[in-house]
Amino acid sequence: MPITLEADLSGARIDVFLAGKLPALSRSGVQRLLERGLVTYKGAPVRKNHKVEPGEVFEVSLPAPVPTETAAQEIPLDVVYEDGDVIAVNKPRGMVVHPAPGHLDGTLVNALLHHCGDSLSGIGGALRPGIVHRIDKDTSGLVIAAKNDAAHLSLSAQLKNRSLSRVYEAVVIGAVKDDAGTVDAPIGRHPTDRKRQTVTAKGRSAVTHYEVIARYSGYTHVRCRLETGRTHQIRVHMAHIGHPVLGDLVYGRKKPEKGLAGQCLHARELKFIHPGTGEQIALQTALPAYFTEVLRKLGNTI
Repeated sequence: MPITLEADLSGARIDVFLAGKLPALSRSGVQRLLERGLVTYKGAPVRKNHKVEPGEVFEVSLPAPVPTETAAQEIPLDVVYEDGDVIAVNKPRGMVVHPAPGHLDGTLVNALLHHCGDSLSGIGGALRPGIVHRIDKDTSGLVIAAKNDAAHLSLSAQLKNRSLSRVYEAVVIGAVKDDAGTVDAPIGRHPTDRKRQTVTAKGRSAVTHYEVIARYSGYTHVRCRLETGRTHQIRVHMAHIGHPVLGDLVYGRKKPEKGLAGQCLHARELKFIHPGTGEQIALQTALPAYFTEVLRKLGNTI
């Protein structure tokens, strides 16, 4: 079913306008829709160089989902919330969210395909059906997926306008000086290591709010609220202020500590506006066993 969008600005290129209105699609994705004639104005395909004017009404036809070659696998899921539009799961540490080179199966997507069948949105493409946002392989916690395109578009818009709230807990190295603070530092790809992110003036805006939960000798238990959602954001920002996440071998110390096989970082809370009902949904998970074991090993608070 086509999506109807009315222009509310003047002079912008059609691809820029649509990318702003359809945050689930990149600008290149919008350009592909234009090339295929899937964006029309008064029944005629819109040219890529069209400049929008207020009041123009465009019809956007999203293509049918591409049949996925990703295999459905019967992998246990810790489902925290599910209905006909969305599903939220508590991802274990060590599970990759979607297939990628080196991780072609055993992912959250493989598990979701088995659990949900054909009820996953197709906007993310063949390798990422339903996936609205990701968390790292070695980060545990809440991930939400969409079961249809309308839900996907709604949740993606909430990510963009920051009404979808994500709160993490982490153990970081060192004594964080202030009880609360904000890291406002742009993040982009590292200039020499393509697998790393870094704080750079050429990066995209990134804001992380943190507060101290408890202090231990040489470590601090913190809560982090994301205002933006850049790759590795909490890990990069905490390392940037001199307090890398415990167990993070990429941005922190290069040897494992406290028996960890990955960073001590858990996506604990998730709030969003339900795409169908408009109700605010607030979800929370308990800290996983690996996290509580780290706190036990750290001993008494100070």
